[in-house]
Amino acid sequence: MAMQAASPEPVAELRVAAHAPERSLPVAALLTMSGGFLDAFTWLSLGGVFASSQTGNVVFLGIDALSGQWERAAHHLLPIVVFLLGAWVAIRIQAPLRCLVAQIVCLAAVMLLLHRIPDPLAILGISFGVALQSASFRHVERWSYLSVTVTGNMLRAIDEFVSTPDRDASHGGGAMLVLCLMFLCGAAIGGFVTMRLGAASLAVPIALSACALLLCWRNRIGRDPD
Repeated sequence: MAMQAASPEPVAELRVAAHAPERSLPVAALLTMSGGFLDAFTWLSLGGVFASSQTGNVVFLGIDALSGQWERAAHHLLPIVVFLLGAWVAIRIQAPLRCLVAQIVCLAAVMLLLHRIPDPLAILGISFGVALQSASFRHVERWSYLSVTVTGNMLRAIDEFVSTPDRDASHGGGAMLVLCLMFLCGAAIGGFVTMRLGAASLAVPIALSACALLLCWRNRIGRDPD
């Protein structure tokens, strides 16, 4: 997925929005760790397909299409299409917490039904849920990020450290590096747990997303007791 352009919001609005619970670093870290975990899970369990980061699917789609392996190409095309659909829904309804709940439901359904339904359906369920979440949570404080990949976050970290060398920029660059590390940890843990627990390992990203949801709810209640 291409790196998201910087938001044109005014600085004052950005500072206010940065305090929204959905933009906190702990929430972003939990969701990014979940993204790394799901990439490892789907690659190991569902026939070498990525349900979270779509970059790998695009690469294999091109390779398989040019080599005439149309069935394998379709295997990589379907999650891309469903991911785009989920992102469209999330952007259209503008309800981050509802989208996060929907992702949890999608993952729970796949965990319970895995090996009872065809693998492509499981992949589509995960891709749709991940798209709802990743399209709804795209800012950590006032910086944009992606919870399903690391390349864009790496570039943003370098950009913050190099182009605007001040304390605020260093904070943003550090946040991006934290998210890159969380994605790596999620992928490593995902590979380890998936090899041992199989479908039950989806309980980990479900728990991570549920913790992020709880943080958002608690922070909202704390800010608006009425």
